[in-house]
Amino acid sequence: MTALFDTVLVANRGEIACRVIRTLKAQGIRSVAIYSEADAGARHVREADLALCIGPASAAESYLSIVAVLAAAQASGAQAVHPGYGFLSENLDFAKALEAAGITFIGPNIEALNVMGDKIRSKNHVIAAGVPVVPGISQPGLTDADLIEAAAGIGYPLLIKPSAGGGGKGMHSVFAPEELPATLATARRVAAASFGDDTLFLERLVANPRHIEVQILGDNFGHVVHLGERECSLQRRHQKVIEEAPSPLLSGMNDGGTIRARIGAAACAAAASVNYTGAGTVEFLVSDDNPEEFFFMEMNTRLQVEHPVTEMVARVRGEALDLVEWQLRIAAGEKLDFTQEDVTLEGHAIEARVYAEQPADGFLPATGTIVALDESVALRDGVRVDSSLARKLEITANYDPMLAKVIAWGTDRHEALDRLDRALADYVVLGVPTNIEYLRLLLADPDVQAGHLDTTLIERKLPDMTFRHVGTQEYAAAALVARTGDKAGAVAHGVAPPSRPWGRADNWRIGESAPWRSSWAAPGRTGVVTVSGAHAKSGTEGSDVVRVSGLGESPQEVAASWDGYHVAIAGNSVFLGNGGWSVALQRLDRDEATARMLAGMERDADVADPQLRSPMPGTVTMVNVATGDQVVAGTVLLAVEAMKMEHQLVATMAGTVHINVGVGALVKAEQVLAHVVPDEINAVISPEGE
Repeated sequence: MTALFDTVLVANRGEIACRVIRTLKAQGIRSVAIYSEADAGARHVREADLALCIGPASAAESYLSIVAVLAAAQASGAQAVHPGYGFLSENLDFAKALEAAGITFIGPNIEALNVMGDKIRSKNHVIAAGVPVVPGISQPGLTDADLIEAAAGIGYPLLIKPSAGGGGKGMHSVFAPEELPATLATARRVAAASFGDDTLFLERLVANPRHIEVQILGDNFGHVVHLGERECSLQRRHQKVIEEAPSPLLSGMNDGGTIRARIGAAACAAAASVNYTGAGTVEFLVSDDNPEEFFFMEMNTRLQVEHPVTEMVARVRGEALDLVEWQLRIAAGEKLDFTQEDVTLEGHAIEARVYAEQPADGFLPATGTIVALDESVALRDGVRVDSSLARKLEITANYDPMLAKVIAWGTDRHEALDRLDRALADYVVLGVPTNIEYLRLLLADPDVQAGHLDTTLIERKLPDMTFRHVGTQEYAAAALVARTGDKAGAVAHGVAPPSRPWGRADNWRIGESAPWRSSWAAPGRTGVVTVSGAHAKSGTEGSDVVRVSGLGESPQEVAASWDGYHVAIAGNSVFLGNGGWSVALQRLDRDEATARMLAGMERDADVADPQLRSPMPGTVTMVNVATGDQVVAGTVLLAVEAMKMEHQLVATMAGTVHINVGVGALVKAEQVLAHVVPDEINAVISPEGE
């Protein structure tokens, strides 16, 4: 075996940095992490042998800074750099800079990056290699007018795609000609902000499409093999949510093996056409109506987020593969020691991406601090967790909201689905909202269970999904936990029981039992919920009967208990979770409760709020109007971006707008960014004729 590197720098963060460091340690290679000031306490920083700070929180000044990353590599004595995915993983200039410095880029050669790193160039290139492509227009330098003119010939619906993009970022579906101009403007803005390149192209939107991709490996001696396909059709806004291997479409067909061989051969042909080296993925769009018809979409010249499902099913002469290890071996000059005939697929694997987001609130990105974490599901048979999480870790709005991946393997798809659902149910993350409940709802969908997938399934199913909301039992449990937090296990989270009787939270006193009362608020609610009861002295804490009021219905008496919940206390909040669902309930003091109740009385619930508040912490990327402009309900006023998501704020009523922020402003969640003075108020202030 060729000698590998002594020191490798990992030019990334989060779960992929931890994943790469794990293989480096297994190979006896010294690992070097880089981190921004915001990531000083990150898990990958602690797990590496050496960690270097390379700049402030802004990715442009840290993880995306070629100068900073290169300087860290040189300072650490790294012989090679593993880019992970995202950030600089497909950046041609970065690869060239490393080459000039004599440092190995653990990725493809310059030719492959140059051709495949541009969607327009790659599409035109693979046509010559005999790889089928989706009809559309893909030429450099196309203006909006060029694209609008070409759209009629392509036919609707169509898909706008950024040439330099990846991961679904900046892609937009258009179903009618009148939608195209405004959508092109949005797509260019997102592409420029995300990739520094606003070049766009158009493709026909394939009906009932399935997203199937093929994992390939290529060495420096002209050998290319594929390791089977992955089904990535469960997507939201072109971002993958659930991935699996192999594809249930091909596995369920009589001639699925033949199609698998054909699509695998097409992937190898695309890779060979650019003398590809290392691990890569060729993505295809496959018609569910006609699976024999598949089209090249793009090639990702890096490791993919979903690579674990391939590692769990692909076998070479009966042995599992570590794709990161093979990236290292190929970059060090080693030949592939197996052929296509040596590759087999065993069982089925499914991966779920855990995000910091709020599915019940439009999938808005979420922030917070991890106050409780239990990833012990990774110890179960057939379950793997790739994670960057740790207790007390702060989740900010600076980077992608993906926190972890939970992957399950089974002898068949049914067993893999069952194992994954049970693992998600028992996977505990408290302190930041996550999408775990949503993932379980999605996995339970009859079409998902049956393998009837396509890239539009999530959008169709979402309106009918019923998310769990906080109820009387959770308020009662939170109140009980707050009174007797030491018995709820909160000591483990840094909450010590009071040492003197008058410091206790349970209203203990000599004589008769005293009543107690606490006020609570839930995320997204302006109302106040009151929990009251009497302290039981007979050792019955954990099952007190309490009265819960303020939920818009008659007060209810319930047996308060934290049994069945994962519990944590941080500051004035109690965190509860079970079955993948979680909530943070804030305990209010008298002033806070009074202020909330007055705010709720000031405006009828059915009246639109004239104030436009940011739904998340982030950066203002667009201001569409100026103070003093007249707007109507539905007018887009501005946009805020956080964690790779742009959210547009629209006027809730007609009137005169006042803008409080400018492009580039950093804003907090719930910060008032604009407000609209209604027309009727304007008429009173400035009567007609004055």
